[in-house]
Amino acid sequence: MSKPENTEIPGLDLADLRLKGFKVHAIPASTEVPVRAGRRDFYKMGFVDGDMTIDYGGRLLDIKGTVLFFVNPRVPHALVRRINRTSGYACIFTETFLNGRELQDSPLFRIGGNPVVALNAEQAIFMTSLFEKMLAVYESDYLYKGDLIRSSISLIIHEALRIQPAQATLTFRNGASRIAHLFTDLLERQFPIERSNEPLRLRSPHDYASHLTIHVNYLNRSVREITGRSTSAHIAARIIAEAKALLQHSDWSVAEISYALGFDYPAYFNNYFKRLTGSTPNSFRKV
Repeated sequence: MSKPENTEIPGLDLADLRLKGFKVHAIPASTEVPVRAGRRDFYKMGFVDGDMTIDYGGRLLDIKGTVLFFVNPRVPHALVRRINRTSGYACIFTETFLNGRELQDSPLFRIGGNPVVALNAEQAIFMTSLFEKMLAVYESDYLYKGDLIRSSISLIIHEALRIQPAQATLTFRNGASRIAHLFTDLLERQFPIERSNEPLRLRSPHDYASHLTIHVNYLNRSVREITGRSTSAHIAARIIAEAKALLQHSDWSVAEISYALGFDYPAYFNNYFKRLTGSTPNSFRKV
């Protein structure tokens, strides 16, 4: 499978996005939809009208008519083909801009979930008004624009869930896509960690391969083919992300966090964390 083209999204200033945490813009008719750029470090929410096929994490999604489309940055995505010009709006935001748990818990952004919500004419009118309002506020000098846009994003997410869309027809390109999907879904289901006395069950490629009843070599080959990263790299990145969240947002001791993440001794966790982040857990917590 070819890798998504690393094309910039027209009109998107990445430095500005990271500074403010969000951006709202209209999709020019000649632009191929704001999911072409592939995997990045921010979430996307689009209101689009068109006829196209999207490769979303190895699954082919056929999008026809007016839809809402939600993109998880952990899922590689790319436009496969487009029949007609697309139009609409897009809202792009970092995980820190919106409540991270709200994003993680939402079926719309869940890995393996259905990110497409088809809209009827009445729903399309309502969503158009919401995105137009967000765009107007984004381009204004309103002091609390971030709060207003944050509320609008939450409203759109809840309205999309209320609509209860029919499941789109999803097709895996090949066996590797299916295995990579099963792995990433299983990886995400290990988190977040809620109790310090229940250690992480799956920590190595062998653990995941055994759980999926496949050979570890097949797992490693499939994951690298589809995502471009090794199985170990995915696991390490997710463990470090959870470690940072626990260090920042819990009162657990470093020893409790290390145990919860499956390390036998705090010293092992300290060395692991420092090797991957460049700082010790205690130093990170003090920042």
